Amino acid sequence: MYNAHSVMNLGGRFVTFGAYLDTIRNKRVAVIGIGVSNTPLIERLAREHIAVTACDRRDRAGLGELAQRLEDMGVQLRLGADYLADLDADVIFRTPGLRPDVPELAAAVMRGAVLTSEMEVFFEVCPCPVIAVTGSDGKTTTTTIIAELLRAAGYTVHVGGNIGHPLLCEAEAMRPGDYAVLELSSFQLMTMTKSPHIAVVTNLAPNHLDVHKDMAEYVSAKSRIFSAQTTSDTAIFNLDNEITRELSGEAHGAVRFFSRQSEPEEGVFLRGDDIISRRGGTERRIMSASEIRLPGVHNVENYMAAIAAVDGLVPDESIADFARTFGGVEHRIELVRTWRGVSFYNDSIASSPSRTIAGLRSFPGKVILIAGGYDKHIPFDVLGPEIVEHVKLLVLCGATAEKIEAAVKSAPGYAPDRPEIIHAAPFEKAVETARDRAVAGDVVTLSPACAAFDQFKNFMERGKTFKAIVNGWEE
Repeated sequence: MYNAHSVMNLGGRFVTFGAYLDTIRNKRVAVIGIGVSNTPLIERLAREHIAVTACDRRDRAGLGELAQRLEDMGVQLRLGADYLADLDADVIFRTPGLRPDVPELAAAVMRGAVLTSEMEVFFEVCPCPVIAVTGSDGKTTTTTIIAELLRAAGYTVHVGGNIGHPLLCEAEAMRPGDYAVLELSSFQLMTMTKSPHIAVVTNLAPNHLDVHKDMAEYVSAKSRIFSAQTTSDTAIFNLDNEITRELSGEAHGAVRFFSRQSEPEEGVFLRGDDIISRRGGTERRIMSASEIRLPGVHNVENYMAAIAAVDGLVPDESIADFARTFGGVEHRIELVRTWRGVSFYNDSIASSPSRTIAGLRSFPGKVILIAGGYDKHIPFDVLGPEIVEHVKLLVLCGATAEKIEAAVKSAPGYAPDRPEIIHAAPFEKAVETARDRAVAGDVVTLSPACAAFDQFKNFMERGKTFKAIVNGWEE
């Protein structure tokens, strides 16, 4: 159904990563961010004897033994608060978390530097079809489902972007018949000039407004996942989300939708309990939504998005078999433990109100919610009514605790102690407070509606800390 696009450049030859390296062999290269994404690239550049400077806000102590290892390979290091000062290079690889228009990068580009990234170059050199997923919520689960369904159908699959590991240095080992499946953030997409063969936009809601100038810039960045597609490519949108529905009109290739609320002419939808695929006027039943092991209607949406992406590539029976057994991705409504009759769930990935709302709606009864964290300057107005409806006890911890409390108390239907609201700090105290107030049959969920940066490096560390606390209790 989908054909691998030949990646052509350099006078009509296939562009491999090796060929790309030849084009920068005599240039000065700077790589910003010595993290998971860029370290393999830095090491490969050094092995190729390309002059590379690695820049990072952390000092030597923060990098640990990695600093010495890179220097032993011939890498120059620029570390600390002034790591971007007077940046002078011919090619600059940007870390996704750094805006491309910061003054130091803008000045370097004005001097003639080429600004790129590990992911942008991967799109240049990848020899196989690319399926990529973006959105405000559901990206990781949808990406994982797509990858695992393709594997179940016998394809060799390479998973990267915000999930998996960096793929650029592995591109030379990929084959045209493989698939690259990527999760892409708005930060990665901001400067992308190429789009995947199959693009999936799960949904869009306010997020990352601490980094993006406004919602318009955030949506613009997300739309780059399909803006460079051709007529032979496919873009998949959530028909139930107003923003993604409107964006679908800007797509250049074939458009497919997924929907719980209506039946699109082309796409995947829910009819009663049946998940239906409609293509070219013909429809067929894929499976029952009730067969999906993952809880929550949002995971039904994730499956429909994934099915729309792999339709024609993966047999329907393989999709149903996988859905019955797949238990989900860590930190995403992950059952950690049932302790003295109380079920504890780790939903640390919920770093936005919309994600927490989806999590709350996954449980049939009212829950004890642990929420709060780093302030991304996202309004919590939409979260307040959902907490009133779905939460019996709200335990708040973190920089946004007061804002979330205000949103709850101003929500329609709120009454004193419905829900009861408790502030508890530090994080361990918040978890213990939820535990001490719970009784057998209760659900306690960590679903913060905020990023973790006020107390943790990322949502993964927050989730692992939560799991360690919960698993540390004696029966």
